[in-house]
Amino acid sequence: MRTSLVILGAAIGAPSRFIIDQYLRKFSNAPWGTFAVNILGSFVIGLTWGASDNTVALVAIGFAGAFTTWSTFMLDIYQAIELKKFRAAAINYVGSLMLGLLAAAIAINLVA
Repeated sequence: MRTSLVILGAAIGAPSRFIIDQYLRKFSNAPWGTFAVNILGSFVIGLTWGASDNTVALVAIGFAGAFTTWSTFMLDIYQAIELKKFRAAAINYVGSLMLGLLAAAIAINLVA
């Protein structure tokens, strides 16, 4: 049962990430899509704090696991460094980590 919930959540999360990223890329070459889904995903995972195993499987592991993307985040940072856009790389790195942590903390406090 849990495996099915993870699969269902992932089937929704990955296309959602793609749609949001493609939409935001219409407005900028900056990696705003990756930034947005990672912050939103941190918030979503935080909302599952103390939830049932099935909710965690569907939402945190399945949906948020497929929705967020560490590998693309790292590639965006690497590409910025390669292009010598050190300020943009640093802002993306620090901003993602700080806002992701803040989003998770806010969500946890909402449900706690």
